[in-house]
Amino acid sequence: MSGSVELARTVVDELVRGGVHDAVLSPGSRSGPVALALAEADEAGRLRLHVRVDERGAGFLAVGLIRATGRPVPVVCTSGTAVANLHPAVLEAHHSGLPLVALTPDRPAELRGVGANQTTDHRGVLGHAVRAYTSLAAVLPPRGAYWRSSIARALVVAMTTPGPVQINLELSDPLVPTSDTQPTPAGRPDEDPWTRVTSRRPDAEPVTLDCATPTVVVAGDGAGTAVDEVASRAGWPVLAEPTSGVWGAPSTIPAAPAVLTPGFLTRHAPRRVVVYGRPTLARPVLALLVDDAVEVVVVPSDHAEWPDPGHRAAVVAGSVKPRGEPRPGWTEQWRSAGAQAWMAIQSVLTAHPWPVEPLVAAEAVAAVPAGSAMLLGSSQPIRDVHLAAAPRTDIELHANRGLAGIDGTVSTAIGVALGHGRPAYALVGDLSFLHDTTGLFIGESEPRPDLTVVVVNNDGGGIFGLLEPGGLERTDIAERVYATPVGPDIAGLCSAAGVEHVRPTSVTSLREALIPRPGLRVVEVRTHRDRSRALHEEMRAAAAAAIGSRF
Repeated sequence: MSGSVELARTVVDELVRGGVHDAVLSPGSRSGPVALALAEADEAGRLRLHVRVDERGAGFLAVGLIRATGRPVPVVCTSGTAVANLHPAVLEAHHSGLPLVALTPDRPAELRGVGANQTTDHRGVLGHAVRAYTSLAAVLPPRGAYWRSSIARALVVAMTTPGPVQINLELSDPLVPTSDTQPTPAGRPDEDPWTRVTSRRPDAEPVTLDCATPTVVVAGDGAGTAVDEVASRAGWPVLAEPTSGVWGAPSTIPAAPAVLTPGFLTRHAPRRVVVYGRPTLARPVLALLVDDAVEVVVVPSDHAEWPDPGHRAAVVAGSVKPRGEPRPGWTEQWRSAGAQAWMAIQSVLTAHPWPVEPLVAAEAVAAVPAGSAMLLGSSQPIRDVHLAAAPRTDIELHANRGLAGIDGTVSTAIGVALGHGRPAYALVGDLSFLHDTTGLFIGESEPRPDLTVVVVNNDGGGIFGLLEPGGLERTDIAERVYATPVGPDIAGLCSAAGVEHVRPTSVTSLREALIPRPGLRVVEVRTHRDRSRALHEEMRAAAAAAIGSRF
């Protein structure tokens, strides 16, 4: 006799009451009671269950669901190394401020430290990345109030901090229902959560900033739509990353990374930079944040760490209130320079033989229908979009920029598609794709996404050719220890997973391949890495020349 089934059913019931709509499971033996409770909730229509064979992919599927819906998502695994496999997704959720719930079934406490099979200390596995940790023991009689209160508290922490939390469940045999299984301890009436938190700390007074001071706004990942309102009122140009939420808004600058040339900045030097979200992409943009001549004001997202890698922030504010009249012509000069830079880049790209990576990125972003969601792979794809694609406000752009890792990208994209509920897209490199091929394997009974994954296959880590390793004289060494080409058979991998695969050979056929279709598909575009470094140098030189001749 044990309380494992009762505890599992209570936990799942309270999670649903607390706002959980989706749950992800990577099965095992110890997680059996939770798996059965989730399946019961799924059959009752109380939540949607997603089952995956790999814990790492399961964690990133949950990350994608959270990105698309904004709601907490639990990911359930079994005990031991399974918990460690959640760590990459938990770290991404930690640095992105996502309410991921790591629900980790465990052996009972008396089996720890005695050599019991598949047993380790779950408390330390996910380390500092979880905002809160609670461990609940399966005991009889059931401790309904304590269990429910603990789940409610963990969800409140996940949503208001926000970030990942870990709920550890110490489950004893039997792990399946028996004749003496007791009823689930009752929750609040009317499906209410055990604890409803309605109080919020009042917003701090906004920091007032003079509009006339030459100012630019840097909108990093997750900056939010309030940025454009403030910038438009103040007359400040916005250097927006694709996943900022304001990419393409009226105050944003096209081809932002190419505008910040030394010549342009000499004539249009800002004295202040206001940072929203978390900027991570363009080195010229990040260089502004370490300039001793620039005052840095940070308006952080609602998670605890504010972005200030250069240690230059003079003010960290809850919000900004512009004061006075905008500086005449300031934003217009920046926007005109951005338009000239973007047109120069397009001229370079269209003159090159198809395909080259930045043009593939630009065409992919341009081709997806309005209202679509699109996940951009970290490393080169999101940077190509930032530099070469025409900004859009009518699509949702997502990326794992918390740690900018390439693991779990396919699973995250599937989560975004399932959470979005409409046709979705992803743009990834071949190494990101290979890191998460298990994400393609979805059981017949599982909810299936309408997702088109564009894989830019240049046989290796193309971004290294654009960074310092690309300038090494021993290119054979750089190929081996940075680029790591493996000659992947993308079509063969898709065939093994039963996923449709197409390989367009022109811009026209790429556009046709991106017409919305149901199901999961992979669109592979083969490119050549050896062209990339020279191409990027040519694009930036053309942009600098176009700006220099007019500004």
